[in-house]
Amino acid sequence: MRIMSGENLRVFVAIDILEPNVLDQLSKIRDLLLESKADLKPVATENMHITLRFIGETPLHLVNSICNDLGKIEFEPFKIRIKGVGVFPNIARPRVIWAGVSQGVENLSKLHDIVEKILRKHGVPPQREKFIPHITLARVKSGRNISRLVKIIESIADTDFGEVLVDRIVLKRSILTPSGPIYRDICVAKARE
Repeated sequence: MRIMSGENLRVFVAIDILEPNVLDQLSKIRDLLLESKADLKPVATENMHITLRFIGETPLHLVNSICNDLGKIEFEPFKIRIKGVGVFPNIARPRVIWAGVSQGVENLSKLHDIVEKILRKHGVPPQREKFIPHITLARVKSGRNISRLVKIIESIADTDFGEVLVDRIVLKRSILTPSGPIYRDICVAKARE
């Protein structure tokens, strides 16, 4: 896909979940949620990630500058534990169902703050919401079968998905399509070896 120089790209900074066993567990839990017959839009396994910072529509020249600065980030590789299933905004009105992070939150928050400083330098407005690291499993589209869905969520709330090594952050492009978003890596910043 060719990108025209005047085009804006919908972009975000993410940590990919590359550990096969963790992805397998996340997918099984997502599929269990679908058994509720609630009106859900599930996240494809290959799209599961932790968003460090959503940026949105961004001019190509700015994307290139952000990539350049992300490449200068220095951090040591670290592990995080993916554990817990929860919802935004709350269990009475679930809109987003996610898997949480129980260990390594401090390191993720430090990376988020570094990315935030880079984006501020480039004139990107600050993030309004507090950074809460999570992996989106599904979005709730309506109230159909919500009580059945909530029972499933409550029964799997303490699920431990395992550890993931964080040794890179990725600037991704999100291309919205009727069948769901397609993510393309734009640039990768790797941890020190």
